[in-house]
Amino acid sequence: MPATLVIALGGNAITRSNEPGTIPQQFAHTAETLEHLTPLFRSDYRLVITHGSGPQIGNILIRVEEGERRVPTLPLDTCDADLQGGMGYMIQRLACELFRRERIHREVVTVITQVLVDPHDPDFAHPSKPIGSFYDAAQTAQLHRERPHWVFCEVEPGRFRRVMPSPRPLRILEEAAINALLAHGVVVIACGGGGIPVAWEGDQLIGVEAVIDKDLASSLLARRVHAQKLLILTSVEQAAVHYGRTDQRSLGTIGIDEARQYLAAGEFPSGSMGPKIEAAIDFIEHGGEECIITSTESAGRALTGVAGTHIVAWGRPSLSVVCHADLPRQG
Repeated sequence: MPATLVIALGGNAITRSNEPGTIPQQFAHTAETLEHLTPLFRSDYRLVITHGSGPQIGNILIRVEEGERRVPTLPLDTCDADLQGGMGYMIQRLACELFRRERIHREVVTVITQVLVDPHDPDFAHPSKPIGSFYDAAQTAQLHRERPHWVFCEVEPGRFRRVMPSPRPLRILEEAAINALLAHGVVVIACGGGGIPVAWEGDQLIGVEAVIDKDLASSLLARRVHAQKLLILTSVEQAAVHYGRTDQRSLGTIGIDEARQYLAAGEFPSGSMGPKIEAAIDFIEHGGEECIITSTESAGRALTGVAGTHIVAWGRPSLSVVCHADLPRQG
């Protein structure tokens, strides 16, 4: 049976922090991202693609609040669902174009994904998930005056973002359907934006006002589809300790014990690399072979062992240098 790979697209794969994030810009960046993934589409991997939606959910909430005097307001779980459909369509359409252009015989489909959460998760009392744009201190103060119910967090020195509750994902309700699609070789886009948070109240499934972390949802999904590898794409080729200091050091292959130590020491902030490392540890602890954190441009090389940060069950020497031809091939 072909190996299964879950690819988690970071925000940089779709939007850039120095751009307004228009639809044409998002399409252009997503097309570029998929081009970098072409060797994986040509391979024999069974593929699941997940993606974040932090900037997009922030924007849609602004539209909801600005329009609430004229049209009915939308609950956050509905906004999550809208974004899953819209962003899934974008990735799916561009993948269809790529497959046709490159004569790759694959099909691709988006699954609107519900993710079960605990409505009493402690993050509802202490919101932690950054969404929307970055703001400086003056902009943050102005927004807080205009929207006093918004909660902000300093995610980097001098840079702030709005934060929302982010409960831990417990179960993916559509996992059987996703597994069935994978068994037929379909490339599945799932858990967009971390999935739509839902909870049971008796026999009723209700939407929850929250945003699930994409990396933690991707880790859970990778476990439930029995993936061997989890590939988390971000804006840097490798994770690093002492980030931004003169003694900054990039990480190659590390074991989960070392990753835990760095996480406990505060080396990976909660608003950036922290959830990725946490997701990697969770994936390996539950039987995954390897989690790779790298940039979109380095995805192919990382899977052959010559780029990225590789988190495994225990430390081991760096992998041998191999070429793209050594990826598992179709047919």
